[in-house]
Amino acid sequence: MEIVAFLIDFVLHVDRHLREFVELYGNWVYALLFLIIFVETGLVVMPFLPGDSLLFIVGALCGAGLMSYPLVVALLIAAAILGNQTNYTIGSFIGPQVFQWEQSRFFNKRAFRQAHAFYERYGGVTIVVARFLPFLRTFAPFVAGVAQMTRAKFTFYDVTGGALWVLSLVTAGYLFGNIAWVQTHLSKIIWALVLLPGALALLGLWRSRRTRTV
Repeated sequence: MEIVAFLIDFVLHVDRHLREFVELYGNWVYALLFLIIFVETGLVVMPFLPGDSLLFIVGALCGAGLMSYPLVVALLIAAAILGNQTNYTIGSFIGPQVFQWEQSRFFNKRAFRQAHAFYERYGGVTIVVARFLPFLRTFAPFVAGVAQMTRAKFTFYDVTGGALWVLSLVTAGYLFGNIAWVQTHLSKIIWALVLLPGALALLGLWRSRRTRTV
């Protein structure tokens, strides 16, 4: 329970935790950020990490001079791409047997099926779009591997989506994260970055299912 409480607090106050980490450990923050983005995109058992809000806050810290913007962008694009490649490899190795897995604390079968339905409807573009959608972001490359998308095709969408995701959110934080109004309402912005993309994903899935039944 303590770990869960810490993770929730980290997601909702990622700006404070990252500032404290930079002050205490300096450049080790780059290794921490690489690990978080890699794990969130590379392991289907870790879909709850704060990808979108984290990238925005990292951009704001770069804007405040606490980190290097070019280094962060290059490093996190690499982490996002390598994470997806790992996830895809795991999915392609496991294959269709994943549909027989039971729901557990380590595998969210419902999220997997939602990502699979999204992939069936939109194909390879899912890999790009899912970058901006929590849970789908973690499961989309895994689903592409299960569905046996070719490595070349997957890599194209992986690189495109990873670059767009990291560059857009880090740059947004860099440009706007230190504006007084943004700082005042930062907690609300973090909530929006956590909840809004997920709500949009659920709405899209609901519409697709409704269209199929009509």
